[in-house]
Amino acid sequence: MSLALLSVFIPTFFFVSITPGMCMTLAMTLGMTVGVRRSLWMMVGELTGVGLVAALSAFGVAALLLNYPTVFTVFKYAGGVYLAYIGVQMWLSRGKMAIKMDDDEKRASIFDLISQGFITAIANPKGWAFFVALLPPFLHPELPLANQLVSLIAIILLLEFCCLLIYASGGRTMRSLLMKSGNVRIMNRIAGTLMIGVGIWLALG
Repeated sequence: MSLALLSVFIPTFFFVSITPGMCMTLAMTLGMTVGVRRSLWMMVGELTGVGLVAALSAFGVAALLLNYPTVFTVFKYAGGVYLAYIGVQMWLSRGKMAIKMDDDEKRASIFDLISQGFITAIANPKGWAFFVALLPPFLHPELPLANQLVSLIAIILLLEFCCLLIYASGGRTMRSLLMKSGNVRIMNRIAGTLMIGVGIWLALG
């Protein structure tokens, strides 16, 4: 892979990743409620979904799916409703994702966190459209496709992971500021509102 290609590819995909979106909002929300360390499990699911979408886009599968939007409909709406439900629970200071004063209360499982990230990444039609439009131009037809894909997707995932960490850390900072005043209910309502927003964004996006 040439330096000229990388000099265009890396800034392009970093800008897209750092731009606020569903996955970044989710990372910030979980940074607020479960902390950066546990948010890493959500990132595992999100990065798996992003890698899958990027690979399928490069092979042209995404173009086929975008021509049949009903393929996304059930999955997209189900995912949106699920995230919105979690948001309502957080807003009410209930559920596994809400900030609790008692650390012994049941927390979100690893599976819950991974599935949240994966669903958010995989059920976003705009993400598919983005990869269909931007990834193929960086692939050279005369070079082995598999090698190029592995390299480009690895860079995409590294950039995405860095951006997720930035947003999750920002959420943790917000939590630290509000927790000093004992505003747990306010914190839950902010996080819940953001989560509901992600759910609506996913369902209607």
